Parts: sequence; structure tokens; C-alpha cells
Amino acid sequence: MSSETVIEIENFKQQFGRNVVLENINLSVKKGEILGLLGPSGSGKTTLIKAIVGMNEPTQGSVKVLQTKMPSLCVVSKIGYMAQSDALYEDLTAIDNILFFASLYGMNGKIAKKRADEVLELVLLRDESKKLIKNYSGGMKRRLSLAIALVHKPEILILDEPTVGIDPVLRIQFWEEFERLRKEGVTIIITTHVMDEAEHCDRLALIRNGGIIAIGTPDQLKKNSGENTVEGAFLYYGKEGEVKNI
Repeated sequence: MSSETVIEIENFKQQFGRNVVLENINLSVKKGEILGLLGPSGSGKTTLIKAIVGMNEPTQGSVKVLQTKMPSLCVVSKIGYMAQSDALYEDLTAIDNILFFASLYGMNGKIAKKRADEVLELVLLRDESKKLIKNYSGGMKRRLSLAIALVHKPEILILDEPTVGIDPVLRIQFWEEFERLRKEGVTIIITTHVMDEAEHCDRLALIRNGGIIAIGTPDQLKKNSGENTVEGAFLYYGKEGEVKNI
């Protein structure tokens, strides 16, 4: 993992009307790091990654990606984003969905087709590439969404609950691919509430009640909390009530 910081979040606050979703968020992410955002539904994980992608402008504070303040159109092309809800065209085939999104990144012709075949192979959908999306299962749609996020070979990959609805064997293959990408220098932020997935991350930011309650490697979090599991550590830091930057 490089020492180069590719994402820097300072004094971040996100508020919608009177509802403060996140507050006092300070976080930096290094090149080639897998950072897990771990927390229950409604804790603010998706709100934070939307700010990183540039979909939400902070109420206060700043989000910088590749030394550029977000939102910024020039940086968006360097990010692969897999949302919690699949944003697919139901009346198009899988291959046409991928080629459409590839064109948005300036990829066309043989290069786009070759890359589309690669990512379809990766998510085990090559034999289903000409099937209309409306005939896909939920798990197949998640796999296609990951393929689309990867098609332009992004420097940063933002994944919101990517393995929901995925069978256990394919989930393992997803994580093997995430590890391969990390070794190539791709920075990955992944949100999850699946505790065993958290063990695969280089670092975890535990989010609860609108704030980060602890940051560290899975082993550090367990050791410093005196717990044997990430779940136990999460419950421990939630009771402590102050941020632990381990």
C-alpha cells in the first residue's frame, strides 16, 4: 500500500433539512487501500460515499479526491461507483448496458467491446450477456453493476453493499478480485454490515449515530477492545462514545 493519500475528508457534516446525518467526519484513505465502512442500516455509510463520489455537496467541511475538491466532473471519470440500488436499463441486454456506460467514459469500438467481455467474464455473466436485464435475477443484476463499475479501469472503486444478494461462492470470488485490484494500486471503499467481510479490509471505519466511533485494522480494533470478533469490537466502541483512531 502506498503512502499517497487519494481521499481526504475534513470536518465533514451532511445535513438534510433539520436532519444531521453525519457530523465531525475526518478520514484519509491511501492509494491501494481497502477501507471498509461498517455500520448498521441508516448510520450514514451511503451518505458518506455519495459525498466522495460527488453526488452530495457537504453541508460543512470538505471532501478531496485525488487532491481535487468534490464535486468535480474531471475526477468522476477516475471513480468506479456501484450503488446500493442497481441503475440498469431493463430493456437492454447486459452487453448493451456495459457498452453504454463505457461510452460515457469515452470508450468505444473494439476497446470497449474487449473490456466489456473481460468484465462480463469476471462476474460470470458472459453466457448471459445477450439476455435482457428485465429477465435477470437480483444477484445477476448486482454482478452486472460491478462489471459496469470496473469497465473503465478506475483508480478508485466505491462499492455500496456490493455482495447483497450474491451467493457465498461468488462472494468469495468478488473479494479475490478486490484483493487483486488492491495489489494493482486501486483504492477501494466498501460499505457493509456483514461482519465476516470486514475482516478482508485493510482498515475499518466503524460508523454509528452519525459519526465514526473507531478507525483501525480489524486486528487492532479487536485487540484494543479486548474482543475476539469485529462485531464484538463494534459493540464495544459503540458503548465507549468517543472516536478511537487506532
